[in-house]
Amino acid sequence: MSYDLVVIGTGPGGYVCAIRAAQLGLKVAVVEKRRTHGGTCLNVGCIPSKALLHASEMFEEASHTFPSLGVIVGKPKLDLKQMMVHKQETVDANVNGVGFLLKKNKIEPFHGTASIPAAGKVVVTAEDGKTQELETKAIVIATGSEAMGLPGVEIDEKTVVTSTGALELTAVPKELLVVGAGVIGLEIGSVWSRLGAKVTVVEYLDRILPGMDDEIAKQFQRILSKQGFEFNLGSKVTKVENGKKGATVTVEPAAGGEAKTLSADIVLVAIGRRPNTDGLGLEAAGVATERGRVVIDDHFKTNVAGIYAIGDVVRGPMLAHKAEDEGMAVAEIIAGKAGHVNYDAIPSIIYTAPEVAAIGKTEEELKAAGVAYKTGKFPFTANARARAIKHTEGFVKFLADATTDRVLGCHIIGPHAGDLIAEVTVLMEFGGSAEDLARTCHAHPTLAEAVKEAALAVDKRPIHM
Repeated sequence: MSYDLVVIGTGPGGYVCAIRAAQLGLKVAVVEKRRTHGGTCLNVGCIPSKALLHASEMFEEASHTFPSLGVIVGKPKLDLKQMMVHKQETVDANVNGVGFLLKKNKIEPFHGTASIPAAGKVVVTAEDGKTQELETKAIVIATGSEAMGLPGVEIDEKTVVTSTGALELTAVPKELLVVGAGVIGLEIGSVWSRLGAKVTVVEYLDRILPGMDDEIAKQFQRILSKQGFEFNLGSKVTKVENGKKGATVTVEPAAGGEAKTLSADIVLVAIGRRPNTDGLGLEAAGVATERGRVVIDDHFKTNVAGIYAIGDVVRGPMLAHKAEDEGMAVAEIIAGKAGHVNYDAIPSIIYTAPEVAAIGKTEEELKAAGVAYKTGKFPFTANARARAIKHTEGFVKFLADATTDRVLGCHIIGPHAGDLIAEVTVLMEFGGSAEDLARTCHAHPTLAEAVKEAALAVDKRPIHM
């Protein structure tokens, strides 16, 4: 069996790469270790977590917001089993959709684990142990990432869980301890907090959301604290002991000091993710790696001719949409066209309530680089639509070059921040200025007006503040 391209992994990067390559006339095959396509994102990550985030937000709204809107429904009751049905239906619709798209584009799927004995060859080992060898002109490694474990802590996906187990709980824990104050821990913590869990977060650093704009992170921590989160910052987990009724967690100051113990029904380990390259045979194939990631050049090529890599297994943020863009670009490069990804215009989003979204540089990064910049901020408390929907926490913050006014970054905490960041992404993709956005007509009343007002504020001329 011979192909122009074999893509290993059908997560967001892999399946998009395969489809784009097929559109360009290449004969394409994909190899997927799961029985369903879509990778971690669609099966056990992004999609199921967003389904539960939305459902839990609706539960919270019914509990606390409906009466103030004149909607009287009584105290809501949680049907966790049905909430999980909604989650699974969402997953099924998405993974089946990817399967349909692969079939529509005449892409041949192989299910099993893949290894690369040499350039131009991929061996697929099925569950029953049978192997097939595929010959191909090009290989794209798009195998994604997996949750990192905590040294000395056994993960059983029942009491001590990763994000996968945390999305499959059959009962709301009374106490949930989250190790790591990054995106995954705070999102999943938000789900169970809204459903009734007491959530405690232990973070090694002295702040939440490492890498995010500091002002946004501080505001977000205040909001989460008001929602009931308890934070142990500058702390590390040194031991987790499983018992009949949950776990006992030993926590010490990161800088050294006296240890304390915390109890929890469930412990969620969310300290990051690692590239998923085990079993690919990269060393035998001669493919260079660095700290677990596949080394690539600016055209996604590894050091071995004909082998490329994208997504979580290579440098850059571990984001599904970053992988998708890389999948499009590498498919076009392999087909002889010009593929490109602008890494300065990749948004990141935290799907909590309120949402957090960011693109470009943080204020701290600009200061460290010695870049002269201007800021513009606008609060959602001054936005008419935010008042109407009773979601006024947060603000929009622009960072623009002090001389050229070109937008260098934007950070939003507030309602639908993940949608609002899109227009800033387009603006930055085309090298736009704060003035460009400020002079663009925005419909009234919309949350997007807060983005326009923040752009106006860069030049110290917001209208509604």
